[in-house]
Amino acid sequence: MTAEEVVGRLRSGMTIGIGGWGSRRKPMALVRALLRSDLTDLTVVSYGGPDVGLLAAAGKIRKLVAAFATLDSVPLEPHFGAARQRGEFEMVELDEAMFMWGLTAAAQRLPFMPVRAGLASDVMRVNPSLRTVASPYEDGEELVAAPALRLDAALVHLNRADVHGNGQYLGPDPYFDDLFCEAADRAYVSCERIVDSDAFLKETGPQSLLVKRAFVNGVVETPHGAHFTSCAPDYDRDEAFQRAYVRAARDPEAWPAFTERFLSGDEDAYQAAVAAFHEEAA
Repeated sequence: MTAEEVVGRLRSGMTIGIGGWGSRRKPMALVRALLRSDLTDLTVVSYGGPDVGLLAAAGKIRKLVAAFATLDSVPLEPHFGAARQRGEFEMVELDEAMFMWGLTAAAQRLPFMPVRAGLASDVMRVNPSLRTVASPYEDGEELVAAPALRLDAALVHLNRADVHGNGQYLGPDPYFDDLFCEAADRAYVSCERIVDSDAFLKETGPQSLLVKRAFVNGVVETPHGAHFTSCAPDYDRDEAFQRAYVRAARDPEAWPAFTERFLSGDEDAYQAAVAAFHEEAA
């Protein structure tokens, strides 16, 4: 598929899960295709990074479910912070483990998963809808009932995939991309390169296979499709570009020019503009 074909299968008002972690291996080419669409009123579920920031800046988020929104080397995603302070969307802020078990519950088609994470913390205070349950066994321990994070669609980015939808990560961490896909009614994988299935065994072995074809509805080959986030070992985070993004995000007068240069065209135009940015910096 193409990124535009993926977005063409999404609808306003959907709950969209976005894989990756902070400013690491985000499906940014798919996010940019979302930005170019007329979709709005989205519930976004994410270990947030620039995906959340860009969608917030574009006014496309109605509700955000997240454990954080960070650029890693920049602690707080600037567009997220500004939109949150202005109260532009509803926010459900969960502990990282509660978030993971919420995806797990959705993947297992369960209404919730019992967890200890969140007990005796302000997570319970700022989310009054959260409930606790008592263990049915002799100890009767009180646990948080982390609600299932069921998704209409999931968008993830991996290093390699085959045409069947099997996805492989080659970097240091799988993050939770497999759970996002399994928690969704439909899942779409973008990747640096589509390879023959036997190439998985040749590169690093089957233990690096993360996403199973049974849970994938479409594959998109998008070289540098995670830019400006990292996609190790293919490339690291583009720190120079990320700093430029942050400067523009913090300056209301500079942001329209940044958007015009980098986000107004298609993916080819974006990659060309990024290349020109680095030539100018050199």
